[in-house]
Amino acid sequence: MKNNEKKSLAAGLVLVGVFVIWTILVQTVDVQIAGETAKPVGFATLNLWFHRMTGVHFTLYNITDWLGLVPVAVCILFGAVGLVQLFKKKVDSDIIILGIYYVAVILAYLLFEEFPVNYRPVLIDGRTEASYPSSTTLLVLSVMPTLVFQIRRRMKKDIVIKTIRILTIAFSVFMVTARLISGVHWLTDIVGAMLLSAGMFLIYRAAASKFFKMEVRLWNFMKNFRN
Repeated sequence: MKNNEKKSLAAGLVLVGVFVIWTILVQTVDVQIAGETAKPVGFATLNLWFHRMTGVHFTLYNITDWLGLVPVAVCILFGAVGLVQLFKKKVDSDIIILGIYYVAVILAYLLFEEFPVNYRPVLIDGRTEASYPSSTTLLVLSVMPTLVFQIRRRMKKDIVIKTIRILTIAFSVFMVTARLISGVHWLTDIVGAMLLSAGMFLIYRAAASKFFKMEVRLWNFMKNFRN
């Protein structure tokens, strides 16, 4: 494994480890009953200060909810790529790993929905909802970087790659910022999602790069063997 792949894997594992520690701290440090839902929340002083500063903006919440369909569409796009390749009886290794990665992201979401760490500071349609880590932030920051990664691998035109990269970064920054100031999550929920998504993506990138290079070497070996 090349140095950059090792560094990416190591950084990813460290970030996932930091996420685990952060999750434990969120459940144990400065826990108070807070928010409209009257549920316990860790880092309560910090979270309450930030929540009072931003207020609640349901318009931003609704916009980011709808825009959350964008990363879902990206998942569907690469699912279609994998399906087409399956019909051609040759699925790229990085597409297989991407599918596994998307399943891991979904499982992470379902895990925290089933075992809530925090609840939202406000009621959503009169109901309490799990809030940690922010699912929208997790989805955006886990999926959108894979779009840039795959486009760079599969397209040759620099202008297209740069345009998609800029749009993806702008979209991701807007989504995280809007979700943060919408007031429907605690600050620690957003931080948790950022740590987990960054860690998972770096691990995916390391694995995809490794298997892609193995695939290329195997292809070259078979080509030379036939010759």
